[in-house]
Amino acid sequence: MKSQSLLAAATAIAGVIAAPHAATAQELVLGSFGGSFADNVTACYIEPFQEATGATVITKLGSSAQHAASVRATAGQSDMDVVFADDAFAVQMANEGLLVPLDRSKLSNAPEIIDGAWGTNDAYVAAMLGATTIIYNKDTVTTPPTSWNDLFDPKYEGRVTIGDISGTTGWQFLAAVNQMEGGTLDDITPGVEKIKPLAQSSVLLYSQADQVVALFERGEIDIAVWYPDRAGVAAKNGLPLAAAYPVEGAVGIRPTIAIAKGTSQEDLAHKFIDTILDADNQKCFSERQFIGPVNKNVTLSDEVSAIVPTGEALEKMLFLDPNDMAARLPEWTRRWQREVLR
Repeated sequence: MKSQSLLAAATAIAGVIAAPHAATAQELVLGSFGGSFADNVTACYIEPFQEATGATVITKLGSSAQHAASVRATAGQSDMDVVFADDAFAVQMANEGLLVPLDRSKLSNAPEIIDGAWGTNDAYVAAMLGATTIIYNKDTVTTPPTSWNDLFDPKYEGRVTIGDISGTTGWQFLAAVNQMEGGTLDDITPGVEKIKPLAQSSVLLYSQADQVVALFERGEIDIAVWYPDRAGVAAKNGLPLAAAYPVEGAVGIRPTIAIAKGTSQEDLAHKFIDTILDADNQKCFSERQFIGPVNKNVTLSDEVSAIVPTGEALEKMLFLDPNDMAARLPEWTRRWQREVLR
């Protein structure tokens, strides 16, 4: 009898000790991008998720490269449960065994998602469709640009910003210019040589997308290689910005969402991703962030459709194979650091 009492007491104590851990288990750590992206992720995805589940989402902000490096550095024991990353970086993580394959049976909205959104073996799913293109100040650039070549016009010297290759716009711009100059993915010399003087005269080789907002606000640039979704948000907030899609084709972006290996929150992570894939939540995010949805049942307003690539611009868009680019980016980065930055 005495031993039963001791066992009961021990069980009760264990329950008391376990209670705080159970509360902690309802926290989900999300690797997100910063700026307006983070604000709108909170409004359209995190708040509905928290309301539905009672869980708390903690965000860790960074770029795709930073998130991938963080997941890689922790060797499968990431401090993030769910992470946003552009598809080339998601492929890198998947190839290195750092992601938990998605279980579509746990994603009620999976049947509504476009086919091309899913990674190999469902390692990740694209959460939205964006682009790298030309953004300009309508007050200072009276003739809208029509080509990537317009960025190299001497009249814009010292009034341009482009992304560093550590960010998505950096390597995508290199790919686009290289193609325009007759290069191939196996030979990026034409692109490197073309971009080198532009990089050296740029106001900034930015590494974080929201850095460009400040440059436009301070009047330090007229034109940028940037994201139409960020430009759309900035325009809604009063900046005189517009997106131009070059005749050679903008470059498509598929920001993805994935579950980091090592998480103890797989079920909760699936619920969060299902929240992201929900049609109402997708529409909320697309309307606020000016970015394309992946849920087939979303209809966008005319205002957003004017920024999001559609029609001929969408047809001309260059979509690079993320598996191929994941393999090429290390060497592209070395060449950029060796030849463009010096």
